[in-house]
Amino acid sequence: MTGLMTSWLKVVETTVTGLGYEIVDCERSSQGLLRVYIDRLPEGVYDLPGDVVTVDDCEKVTRQLQYALETIDADYARLEVSSPGVDRPLITPAHFARFVGEEVAISLKVPFQGRKKYSGILCQSQDADPAAIEAGQAWGLVLKSPDADKPLSKTAAKKLAKDLAKGIAPAPQEVDEVLGFTLDEIREARLVPEVVFKGRSGRAATPAAGDVAVDEAQELGGQKK
Repeated sequence: MTGLMTSWLKVVETTVTGLGYEIVDCERSSQGLLRVYIDRLPEGVYDLPGDVVTVDDCEKVTRQLQYALETIDADYARLEVSSPGVDRPLITPAHFARFVGEEVAISLKVPFQGRKKYSGILCQSQDADPAAIEAGQAWGLVLKSPDADKPLSKTAAKKLAKDLAKGIAPAPQEVDEVLGFTLDEIREARLVPEVVFKGRSGRAATPAAGDVAVDEAQELGGQKK
């Protein structure tokens, strides 16, 4: 059974990445639903411009996945391919590395200072075990300090996060507080949606005119033949 699961999952990963997309997550329910979440890559070239996954993207991946899964006689009843949404989850070390400098919300498995939920600007850890840092398992959040006379702005926090990624140590007065964590210590991590106004770029909470969001039409698969 484990070998069969590894086989179909490998086919999904190979197919999605081969088409130039990132596989964000893959779920399989006991009712036979196979749900695959995809995202565009910053350096990718797509039929339609923008960084928002479109219905066309999902249809393309769905068609190719249906064919690829049929070649290994994968057992599923229905296939769904969709965008991960603007609050996309961060799961793998590669996901975290891609979004350094972005605002992220995490939920800890064990409370820290009486809280499990924190949000801040994602940065690379500087104080964790070197092996954990090298493996991409250790990260940090630049937090907004309510006690500081002048807390870091979001722009300054992003700059700090990117400086840390380059190994540039911040001046003491630049740091509000950095919460370090490892991937084993968190239950969930997601991007915090950023509202982007007309004329600005970024991962908008509402797609710009001309982009087609997939959040309203995620079910693009069908019965396995």
